[in-house]
Amino acid sequence: MGGVSLYLLQLPQFYKETGISDVLFFGIGLGFVIAVFTIVNLRKAKSKSPIFTRGTVTVPKPERKYSKSSIRDAARDIGLNKAQKKMLDFVMRNDNATDPGESLRTPELLDRHFKRAYRTLQRSARSEEDAQEKISVLYSTRNILEAVMEGNNISSTRQIPDKTDAIFMINGNDYPVKVISAKGNHLLVEHPRNMGSPVPLAQNTKVSLSFFSKSSKGFSVESRVAGLLNNGPEGPRVQIFHSSQISGSSKRRFRRRHISIPATFYFVRVEETGSRNKTRMVVDRRKLSGSIMDISIGGCSILTKASVPSGTRLKIEFAQDKTTVAALGQALRTNRNGLDTVMHIKFLKISRKSLNAINTLVFDYTDV
Repeated sequence: MGGVSLYLLQLPQFYKETGISDVLFFGIGLGFVIAVFTIVNLRKAKSKSPIFTRGTVTVPKPERKYSKSSIRDAARDIGLNKAQKKMLDFVMRNDNATDPGESLRTPELLDRHFKRAYRTLQRSARSEEDAQEKISVLYSTRNILEAVMEGNNISSTRQIPDKTDAIFMINGNDYPVKVISAKGNHLLVEHPRNMGSPVPLAQNTKVSLSFFSKSSKGFSVESRVAGLLNNGPEGPRVQIFHSSQISGSSKRRFRRRHISIPATFYFVRVEETGSRNKTRMVVDRRKLSGSIMDISIGGCSILTKASVPSGTRLKIEFAQDKTTVAALGQALRTNRNGLDTVMHIKFLKISRKSLNAINTLVFDYTDV
């Protein structure tokens, strides 16, 4: 058996004398293959390198497409200054945004980025003054983006998002309500109230509804009452016939939020100081009360029983998140509704801290 095995190895077709050049070429080829294999594996290992470890589980580093050039391209022609561009870059990086262009086109996504940045700035600030300064830049950036974003294309009441703040108009009077649901055969909204009592409504009554999209574009629709519902967790509700006749209006300069907040206000009068062409503002001691119905950084509407003439200057105060918000405002116009007056107020002067508090309220970044 051993001889047979030896004889087979010596057959011409199985055996050939190997030269030095053959060995050399073989070694070079093998070395090249090994080098290529090593480089490929090193690149794979690098791409999977961990960014952090939770316990015994290693989390791989996420693949990111974000770069400063991408945010510069996305923010081009928006009109941000240097500090705002730097803030926008921080906002995107803080939330690991991979497509800044998509974020700038999507109000909900943009609010998520800015809300997380707001939380980070609050936690990492060196002092209260530092926090207020950075948050002020954050909101100035967000408001500019709000102003340039395209409005949502709403062409039917069936597209109105649930829980949208709206104004219910009937017989020349405005009532703040909330759209409960646009699903089903009718649009379902809260029953408007006057001094806490439901406003009398009859089936087929003509009504108007106005509201703003997330990007602050205004819409209005005219319809009729389809029915009234008294039972339900939301309280009394009104069914309105759906309509595709929605008209768009101009965008608001700043985002506005419908809300109900107790407020106090004082009359402010202008007095001569005795010096030439100089005046001073004196705040009256009498305290009046009301309820803020809606607010933006540009102004607010207050429901009160006090009689306030148009043009009156007022000092307005209310509490927000353990902060007393104060502003000097002027009543642009007032609407009398029975015993109540609705004042539409423009802010004239407001501190940075109060402005930040109003922005936090309007953008709803408070649930930290």
